[in-house]
Amino acid sequence: MSTELRRLRNYVGGAFRDAADGRTTEVVNPVTGEAYATAPLSGQADVDAAMAAAAEAFPGWRDATPAERQKALLKVADAIEERAEELIAAEVENTGKPTGLTRTEEIPPMVDQIRFFAGAARMLEGRSAGEYMEGLTSIVRREPVGVCAQVAPWNYPMMMAVWKFAPAIAAGNTVVLKPSDTTPASTVLLAEILGSVLPTGVFNVVCGDRDTGRMMVEHDTPAMASITGSVRAGMQVAESASKDLKRVHLELGGKAPVVVFEDTDIAKAVEDISVAGFFNAGQDCTAATRVLVHESIHDEFVTALAKAAADTKTGAPDDEDVLFGPLNNAHQLAQVEGFVDRLPAHARVEAGGRRVGDKGFFYAPTVVSGLKQDDEIVQKEVFGPVITVQTFTDEDQAVAYANGVEYALASSVWTKDHSRAMRMSKKLDFGCVWINTHIPLVAEMPHGGFKKSGYGKDLSAYGFDDYTRIKHVMTSLDA
Repeated sequence: MSTELRRLRNYVGGAFRDAADGRTTEVVNPVTGEAYATAPLSGQADVDAAMAAAAEAFPGWRDATPAERQKALLKVADAIEERAEELIAAEVENTGKPTGLTRTEEIPPMVDQIRFFAGAARMLEGRSAGEYMEGLTSIVRREPVGVCAQVAPWNYPMMMAVWKFAPAIAAGNTVVLKPSDTTPASTVLLAEILGSVLPTGVFNVVCGDRDTGRMMVEHDTPAMASITGSVRAGMQVAESASKDLKRVHLELGGKAPVVVFEDTDIAKAVEDISVAGFFNAGQDCTAATRVLVHESIHDEFVTALAKAAADTKTGAPDDEDVLFGPLNNAHQLAQVEGFVDRLPAHARVEAGGRRVGDKGFFYAPTVVSGLKQDDEIVQKEVFGPVITVQTFTDEDQAVAYANGVEYALASSVWTKDHSRAMRMSKKLDFGCVWINTHIPLVAEMPHGGFKKSGYGKDLSAYGFDDYTRIKHVMTSLDA
């Protein structure tokens, strides 16, 4: 007996609706590998409708006072807290994440981030007015850019939606957001929550695939395109946006180096690094995936890290003591398996290296040592629960190995030597450098990278500024 699949819908102009042509895709629970819902496979007509709704709403939202925008976002944050259990259930079914960790590690930061940007709405700062030419006063206005086309990823569907819409809406923009085609459920629920607070058309959700996202980016209406995703996807967005010179905000891949010096407290470093590497099944662009350890402590460190991996549990959302759930989809599972299957002969799998179970998309916590700098698994983003280990001899070699990849999002240094830590923080070519920790984020500090990790910042006042434009107004004092 077949079970009827739940029907998810787009949210456009204050109303839920199916795709104009009725097309849908199936949404799969990664714990079971089975479909549980359908979502619209939106086409050009759906994108047109969403852009029209956002464009119509923009003048009114742009002209709302910062206090009014703040009040609305604070109501959104309160509503998310009130409906947290519904959001958790949707996120867990869509991603397979542990229920308890979703409750403690995602809802509070989401709410805090929205409240931060609610405050930022009232802190639009610019240089003071002044006379830089005799008889003329110059003023700097900071304004919203307009309609924003935003594409969120599947690794943190709820939280990344917040990172997208909160600064954009706080700054006075309107939004058309597309969740990943594999994880639309919690975003559709967020649309219902935001729709109960915000004016019609300020926030719109269009479900669909890669082609839907392309239609959004290439559409004439948006002034800005923002994506969190792969390097390939970011390059395609940048190319598409260049055709009409849209602003582009890209948060892309990562391959975070974790540089462990010989004076490190090995037990504490291993504990923290293993969590930062395996959390969310390693599906995090800042994950501690690439350990560089000084040769004098290499063997001891690898032994301890392999034991930590063996002691780390993956399983269903409500299993006890589970750190992470399944990989998000069958394609991602195949990607991770492929990296391990293609390991060179000199590599050693110290722990894991295999699929777990025959149902869903689970993969064991994995540690691989004996690697060289030019190995594929060192150079390319795995985006799975796999930590690689290399060895270095001195500080210069550590820096060369750490910087010797195409990504530049996040990194960490582990040492008791303050001067060394400061030297490394200067030399590491990454948007974030953690010292004796890895992965904490706060709303007040910027998140974003260099090189092929993209450009633009999420979170912080810098992230807020990215969704504004600067206008110079000059007036004559003699008129």
